[in-house]
Amino acid sequence: MTEANFHQSLLSFVRRKPFKPFAIELVSGDRFVVDHPEAVAHRGTVAVFIDSCGAYKLFGNTAVSQLCDVPARRRRSP
Repeated sequence: MTEANFHQSLLSFVRRKPFKPFAIELVSGDRFVVDHPEAVAHRGTVAVFIDSCGAYKLFGNTAVSQLCDVPARRRRSP
């Protein structure tokens, strides 16, 4: 994902009103659900996701395959 697309996509999902959980899928196949707008932060080409237990994932724009909505029944991280 390009830097500009990464930035705009992440902002669009995080700033939705009302906020809705969304998934970030990496090219490695890892997938995690952002369930709170403050659970992810980014600057430039790098982002961090912190889950409710305090575990975190660092990832860059080139590692992101897609951002997508999560069906209501799959709102928890795998």
